[in-house]
Amino acid sequence: MLKPVAWGAPLKLDTASHFVLGLSMKTPMIHWDSDYIMSMMKDVKQLPEDAIEMYSKFYREFQERDFNLDTDKKLFDWASKQTYIALGNMMTSAALTGIDSCPIEGFHEEKTEELLKNKFGIDTDKYGLSFMVAFGYRKDNPAHEKTRSNFNDVVSWK
Repeated sequence: MLKPVAWGAPLKLDTASHFVLGLSMKTPMIHWDSDYIMSMMKDVKQLPEDAIEMYSKFYREFQERDFNLDTDKKLFDWASKQTYIALGNMMTSAALTGIDSCPIEGFHEEKTEELLKNKFGIDTDKYGLSFMVAFGYRKDNPAHEKTRSNFNDVVSWK
């Protein structure tokens, strides 16, 4: 079901023991004055009104001034970057226990979100797909050694 819309995933879908889709919140959830943000401050954190006003100002300045998150796309891209923190931790934890992983961004955004909505009941007005990641044990050793850029070509110490 995912293969036709995720061109980067077919081989991994056939061989991975686990396949994770990472979702990010969209503008209706994470805009500085959204109902979700307000509920988090009022109901979950139970902040007093003066603190809510202060945090709302911080969130607004962060989104509008500091990062210029003035479109739905920019806000979603920023939220997606946050999911990569979890992705990195999942992949590192897997590697430390001997499990291989492969991050995947090769998918058609609109078609994949349509699938998430129609087959899995995901509210794609509120959530969008950030990444996919495959996990599993290697069956065979790679046919070719990995090649990497020279460490000193990509890292500089000042």
